[in-house]
Amino acid sequence: MEHLELFFKSIFIDNMVFATFLGMCSYLAVSKKVSTAVGLGAAVIFVLLVTVPVNWLLDQYILQPGALGKWLGAEYADYDLSFLSFIMFIATIATMVQLVEIIVEKFAPGLYNSLGIFLPLIAVNCAILGGSLFMQSREIQTIGLATVYGLGSGIGWFLAILAIAAIREKIRYSNVPPALRGLGITFIITGLMAIGFMSFGGMLTGGDEEASKEEKTVKVESTKENNKGLANNIKGSN
Repeated sequence: MEHLELFFKSIFIDNMVFATFLGMCSYLAVSKKVSTAVGLGAAVIFVLLVTVPVNWLLDQYILQPGALGKWLGAEYADYDLSFLSFIMFIATIATMVQLVEIIVEKFAPGLYNSLGIFLPLIAVNCAILGGSLFMQSREIQTIGLATVYGLGSGIGWFLAILAIAAIREKIRYSNVPPALRGLGITFIITGLMAIGFMSFGGMLTGGDEEASKEEKTVKVESTKENNKGLANNIKGSN
């Protein structure tokens, strides 16, 4: 259940584009055609799926304070390599992006040419690095959860760029005001889509709200009982 909740939450509620506005450069530049958006979105899914769990392992066994002591011995427990987080994460991401670039160039040269410079720029896409940093800051417990989070974040970014690409292909034939053509109407549509994705915020919080209401009710009842007991003690003393 925890894996499923994290999966849907990373896609809809904590969507990289609509919740945190990460990866907007590629999102805006490569969303003119659905075919190109699908190719880049698939590459982002693969990179996030691989880099987030790999960076989780690096964080747990190398970067966290005292992590080296878990497997190298107690004499290394005082070492703190957390200052290397950015360098290690980006190195992992750059390696995976290079692998994706080689595969796409080999098996899909047309897609490779249409993506152009934006394919190698996945290495500096803030959505990719954001996935690893969010994984670290949220203290995800297991590598399985980290893998689910990476997959869900990639699918969320894929859905975002696919949706805006489909809309942009359709609005070419619409009577858009001249002042809003191009990026203007794209930003407006992105804002409206972000508002729409905000509606998913209550999808996984209903149980939490009910639990909090029950806790408040118990606290109020216990407070009333304590007040009654205090009043009886005062009466008894008088």
